[in-house]
Amino acid sequence: MEAKPKRRIVTENGDTGEDLVLATLIGNGDDVGPLVRHAFEMGRPEPLVHQLKNVARKKEAEIEDLCKTHYEEFIVAVDELRGVLVDAEELKSDLATDNFRLQEVGSALLVKLEELLESYAVKKNVTEAIKMSKICVQALELCVKCNSYVSEGQFYHALKTMDLIERNYLKIIPLKVLKLAIERRIPVIKSHIEKKVCSQFTEWLAHIRSSSKSIGQTAIGLIASARQREEEMLERQRKAEEQNTGGLGELAYTLDVEDSEQDSVLKFDLTPLYRAYHIHTILGVPERFRDYYYSNRQLQLDSDLEISYGQPFVESYQTFLAQIAGYFIVEDRVIRTAGDFLLADQVETMWETAIAKIVLVLENQFARMDSPTHLLLVKDYVTLLGATLRQYGYEVGPVLDALDKSRDKYHELLLEECRKQIVTAISEDSYQQMVIRKEADYENNVLSFNLQTSEIMPAFTYIAPFSSMVPDVCRIIRSYIKGSVDYLSYGVNTNFFSVLRKYLDKILIDVLNEVILETINNNSIGVAQAMQIAANISFLEKACDYFLRHAAQLCGIPSRSVEKPQASLAAKVVLKTSRDEAYHALLNVVNTKLDEFMKLPENINWITEEMPQGPHEYMNEVVIYLETVMSTAQQILPTDALYKVGVGAIEHISNSIVSTFLSDSIKRFNANAVSAINHDLRVIENFADERYHSTGLDEVYKEGSFRSYLVEVRQLINLLSSSQPENFMNPVIRERNYNTLDYKKVATICDKFKDSPDGIFGSLANRNTKLTAKKKSMDMLKKRLKEFN
Repeated sequence: MEAKPKRRIVTENGDTGEDLVLATLIGNGDDVGPLVRHAFEMGRPEPLVHQLKNVARKKEAEIEDLCKTHYEEFIVAVDELRGVLVDAEELKSDLATDNFRLQEVGSALLVKLEELLESYAVKKNVTEAIKMSKICVQALELCVKCNSYVSEGQFYHALKTMDLIERNYLKIIPLKVLKLAIERRIPVIKSHIEKKVCSQFTEWLAHIRSSSKSIGQTAIGLIASARQREEEMLERQRKAEEQNTGGLGELAYTLDVEDSEQDSVLKFDLTPLYRAYHIHTILGVPERFRDYYYSNRQLQLDSDLEISYGQPFVESYQTFLAQIAGYFIVEDRVIRTAGDFLLADQVETMWETAIAKIVLVLENQFARMDSPTHLLLVKDYVTLLGATLRQYGYEVGPVLDALDKSRDKYHELLLEECRKQIVTAISEDSYQQMVIRKEADYENNVLSFNLQTSEIMPAFTYIAPFSSMVPDVCRIIRSYIKGSVDYLSYGVNTNFFSVLRKYLDKILIDVLNEVILETINNNSIGVAQAMQIAANISFLEKACDYFLRHAAQLCGIPSRSVEKPQASLAAKVVLKTSRDEAYHALLNVVNTKLDEFMKLPENINWITEEMPQGPHEYMNEVVIYLETVMSTAQQILPTDALYKVGVGAIEHISNSIVSTFLSDSIKRFNANAVSAINHDLRVIENFADERYHSTGLDEVYKEGSFRSYLVEVRQLINLLSSSQPENFMNPVIRERNYNTLDYKKVATICDKFKDSPDGIFGSLANRNTKLTAKKKSMDMLKKRLKEFN
């Protein structure tokens, strides 16, 4: 309020502008340092000093004016102050008096106060000591409890107690010695616990390894039982289908029981593992324990995968495979129940190692095996191993692939074993029709293989059209099919019927057919043997349909799918060819025997001068032999085979007679020899007619009687017996009466026909004899045949 008149006064006194600015700055309390610095920088400080002096003079004048203005007030204030000083002196004197009194009274109180404060200090120290003692006592009690837990093996509680000491007491223990002692003992105790736990865990590792075989065997046994029940169910189902009844309800109940049974049986204790892992987790070293577990289990696996060469594999394979199965069942339980203790990748790595070793062992051992039974036993157990471990999520494809690679090896061994059995069955065959006296034998040897010729049960004793070799071979083939199905089952291919069919064709063609052909081609084979072999082949050919149906049944393939004609076995066609080969061999044997009887150049006098009265004696033997052959063939062989045998024998006789006429050993023959052969031929013709009708072949083969296969020799005999043989050159007559005769054969035979002896005396005696008309005709025929040729 009073500053404005002051500034106005300065202005009214006629101050310069620069003095006014400087005065304003100083009055406002602003910093004049920049003005001073600027004046000295410009080298002109004198004006500034002058201005400052002017400002100072002005301020002094202002102060002086102010004092003059308030002088009276100031005098009053000083008077009042002097009065106050007098009062203060009086108050001071009163205070001194009171203070003296107070000092006299407070001295005693101060002594007691000091005593009280000392008592409070003692109390505080005692309280602090008690508190510290309690802490130490509690810590020591926990230490004692921890030691007790350790001695009792309760390591988890010991670790929790140590954790409590470290967390709640170690930092607040007032006694440094005790604190240091506890700090030093805690790591020692933890180390001791870790070693103890590892020791116990190592014992558990040894125990679980020794238990793995039992675990694996139990699990595989459960799978084997389930498989057996499944096979029994399928067998009941097949029988039910045949009887148009059902029977599946019981099976479902049985399989349900098997699941609960497996859960209750496969029990093993993993508590030591959980406890050890938990303790290591508390110790803060779970990774170290996981590595310790993995490395030890890896070593155990490597040891389990080593096979003993001191013992045959066929005796040790179950132990070997069961140990591996138990190992990975344990690992599966660990990975499912121990949280993140074991990684899936670690188990997968171990499984890949194991499966590679298993495949290598199987391939090596299969290559050394020479028994299909041993190979099948191992294969069955390996498939059980695969089925067991597949339930736990392991990939068993490579193991099944190894089995599939050994498929051909197994079938080669099985084929060789069956070959020996088939060779024995055929070589020991009596080649006599099988006599069946009981219905049970009929079912086992005939009905079992669909070999019956009639749906009606025959009367017993029953004579089968085949020998004992047929059912024996059928049983061998059936066992081969069963063995093949056993190996192919539960493998890589679930639908293995086409593979089984290939192997079935192989044994029928490469083994059975070859053995039969070797028997057929044996030179020592007789007529009865050849005939029985041919009959047996017919029934074996029929049995092929049974083999195919049986194979389909074992594979679970509907029977109707293999009953189509295009679905039949290739072996059926091959056996049919072999049957024809057997017929051919039979005919060869028959024809050889006929040739022994019909030694025409030896049995016939080709230039006899006596007119024959009947057939030659050898012809009776021929007829008796043919009677025997045809009677036996009628009993054993089917109709078409019987016809072939009859036709072949008759045709051979015809060809033999014609060949004899053409033979170089016959230089000439006369009409009497032709007449004798004509008698023989009539005997054969009568036999052919009688057999053709008595066997019922006339109803089946109406266009081709047995006699029709004698037409060539009959036409030849008729030509040689004709009174006008030159009619042979007449096309009409030749087509009607001699259409089967060949020009060259007729020419060769006619050249040998001489109706008069060529001796010297005979020629002279008959030189002038008049030639008969027949001789002239024959000579004309000879001449014309020469011209024709």
